[in-house]
This record gives sequence, C-alpha cells and structure tokens, in this order.
Amino acid sequence: MSIIFKNAEIAKNNFVILSDIELLIEPEINLVILGDSGSGKSTFLDVISGNIFPSKGKIEKDKSKKIISVGRDYSFHRLVGPVYQYYQQRFNSQDAELGPTVYEILQNMIIPVGTINENSVEHNPPQYSEEWLEKIVKKLHLSHLLDQKITSLSNGETRRTLIANALLKKPDILLLDNPFTGLDVASRAELKTLLSELSDIQIILVANFKDIPINFDKVLQLENGKVSYFGKLSDFVPKDSIPYEVSKGLLLSIEKLSSKQFDSFETAIRLINGKVKYGNKFVLQEIDWEVKKGEKWALMGPNGSGKSSLLSLITGDNPQCYQNQLYLFDKKRGSGESIWDLKKKIGFVSPELHLYFNKNTTVWKVVASGFFDSAGLFQKISSEQQQLVELYLQLVSLSDLKDRKLNQLSFGQQRLVFLARALVKNPALLILDEPCQGLDYNQMVFFRTILNEIAIHQNKTLLFVTHYEDEIPACINQKLHLFEGKELNL
Repeated sequence: MSIIFKNAEIAKNNFVILSDIELLIEPEINLVILGDSGSGKSTFLDVISGNIFPSKGKIEKDKSKKIISVGRDYSFHRLVGPVYQYYQQRFNSQDAELGPTVYEILQNMIIPVGTINENSVEHNPPQYSEEWLEKIVKKLHLSHLLDQKITSLSNGETRRTLIANALLKKPDILLLDNPFTGLDVASRAELKTLLSELSDIQIILVANFKDIPINFDKVLQLENGKVSYFGKLSDFVPKDSIPYEVSKGLLLSIEKLSSKQFDSFETAIRLINGKVKYGNKFVLQEIDWEVKKGEKWALMGPNGSGKSSLLSLITGDNPQCYQNQLYLFDKKRGSGESIWDLKKKIGFVSPELHLYFNKNTTVWKVVASGFFDSAGLFQKISSEQQQLVELYLQLVSLSDLKDRKLNQLSFGQQRLVFLARALVKNPALLILDEPCQGLDYNQMVFFRTILNEIAIHQNKTLLFVTHYEDEIPACINQKLHLFEGKELNL
C-alpha cells in the first residue's frame, strides 16, 4: 500500500508547519526530501513515522508495514538513554573505558542505570541471532567495531551503528533525517555508497541534493511548508543559491554598542608540544601552534583526527590542559584564572552545545544568555545589551521568531541562533566547531557571508572547524590540518 496524504495540515506547538499536502508515495520507491531549513522536512518524516498526526486532513498507510526512524541528532542517547548520559569520549581519560560496546547496543544488552558492579547483574540475552547480526554489521562495515566502546567511535562509525540498529529490526520503510550531517568527505562518500546498496527496503531520506544516493527515484521539495515539486529525480532542477549582503549600517550599530573589554592581548593561543592521551593512546601529540590576535584559522581533518580534543584544551573543558604548555590570551594556563574567566573571552558554537541546550528557552533569551555563558537567561541585562540582542537577531534574519521557543525552529534556524549567541558579547576569540552542520546550502552561504563580514569588520580572531572547503569564509587565510592526532603538513 502507498503512503497517501489527503489535504493534510500539520501543526506543532500551535504553529502550522505543513499545509495542503496532497500526494501519494508509492511502495518500494526511494524518496528524497529537499527544501530550505524550516520548510517542514523533518516534520514530514515525523508524520510518516507516526510521532505526530495531521491537525487537518489525514494520512493513510499500511499499518502492517514496519516504519523505523533514525533520529536526526545521530547520538547514542537515543539508544542508551540514562544508562550512559555522557557518551562522547572528550575530556576524561576514564571515559574511554565507560559505556556499552557496539555489540551490547545492537543486541540490546545494556546494563541498568546506576549499576556499580557490572558482575552483579545479568545482561539481557541477545535480541537477535548471531547470523542476522553478522549479516547487518558486515553490510555496514561494522564487524571490526563490535567490541569497541561507544565512546571510541567516530561520527561516521556512529551513523553506521545507528542505521544498523534500525536495520536489525527488519523495517519495511527506513526514515533517515540528514544522516550525512557532521561527516567528513570520506565518511560521507562511504555512507552514500552504503545507502545505495540497501535493497528490499524503502528509504525516505532528508538530505542535500549533492548527497542523494544513486538508487533514489523521486524527489519531494518543500517550500514554506508546501509542496513545490513532487516527481522524478531525473526531471528535477535544483534552485540556485540566493545572494546575500550584510547591511553596513547594521554592523556599525553593533560596533557602537559592543564592549571592547577583551582586546588587550597579543597572542590568543600558543600551544607547545600539545598532547592529549587516554590510557596508552595519544589522540593528540606534537602540536606546536600559535594564533595571533586578529588571525583567522580553519582547523581541518577527518573524523577522529583530534580536532575536538584540541578544542577542548583551548576552551578549558579538558583537564589535560593543565598538563600542557598552553598560553591563552598571553597567560599560561593554570596561572590562577578560572575556567569562567576564559569562557568570558571566548564565543563558542558546537554540535554538543546545540544538542544539550534547553530547547524550551525562547530565541531571544538564548541569544542574551551569551553575555553570561549560561544555558538560559537568569540575570537582568542592560538596555545596551538588549539592543545588541535585537541587532544580532536582525543580522541572522530571525527577528520575527525571537519570541518562539528554540524547539519551534528548524535545526538550521537554531544553528543561526547559536551563532548570534556566540557573537553577542563581542568575544576576543570566536571558536566555531562545525557551525554549518545541518544547514542547507542556501543557509550555509548565508551563514558564511555573515561570518565573513563580522570577522573582517570587527577584526575577529577566528577558529573555524570544518570538513569542507566550500564552507570556509573568504577571510580565512591560515589552516591547521590534523590527521591521527598530528599536524599534517600539506
């Protein structure tokens, strides 16, 4: 049976996201969903999965068909839940030995929350036969990872494990929401190939046009919550990017109100023979790096190359920063300053900040919280600070959405909110860790343009982390490439 939308309207939190949806998705036809951020793509998948229902009209589908959705944030908290709250091996060496293995996750053999002695409880029996597990993990190139802890996986390995977890359940229809987000070039190509090789299963995929696997037949394009195209992929013509110019008057208004309290330094970062070690394994070593005031750097490297470990030293989140000869803003780390003294001088955007921030906070308060580096606004702000919040919301074209809660915005719109949050206090150092992750192409161009103008106009010291050359703002003129924890000289 086909999936049929009959004049469907879908609303979330009293806001209409999709309207006048009238279409038929044939069985066994792989469909890719395209559209700008905020057009309703993720909501469309939520309706098919049964997580939400039309407020008007209806959707018809075969109830005997098993529909499995792989969540859009692609993190293990969806699988592990409270059993292992902090799943990323980032900061503490002992974290590398915590948490379940890939095998335990795929076989649903995770121990109960609060267990101190693992030997005191019995694991659940394996959920699937070893033959079925072997077939799936082999297809997704995971056989060699079964005994590894989840904390040791790269982003690409994480994606494949989560997709394997879904395929083990033998779905008739697999829903994937931007599975390429955050992957390096090689991992992206590998996942694209893997998806193209899946057979005997219908895939409905949200992705960018350039990531569409070869086994997809149809395209659904959404614009402002309505269908603008539904037909053959071979007949589809993608939209051109929209040029965007930043108002010079807006930048001048921001400059007049911005504090200059963090300007008195010569060198933002100086790291001598930098290293991070977990157990007997170096994830970062022999890094000699200096970033002068006003310099603009791109930090690049594949998943697992050590980029996040290097950032954690700089932001003060990794306790091993005290074991390194590290200077920040001309002062040796560990010479008496607190972590909050450092964070006052740093504007920061990362996938983790986005993932864990309270999504019930209004957009306006999220931006304003950047003055205090807090996960919400708990202090009164001055009239000048209020004006700056309004100006930065105007800069990222989100003024009309300022009173909405974060969870009422699309993923891409949320990422722009966090950029405004990072900029609002006029930090001495701006660190953007994969800031374009999850943005559609037009939003990426928009983001890149804003960042380039801000960085030049305010002479920002900038550290921009990415896998992709086309995301890098024109102002970037220096690059640090990492590979297997070491600097790669190109």
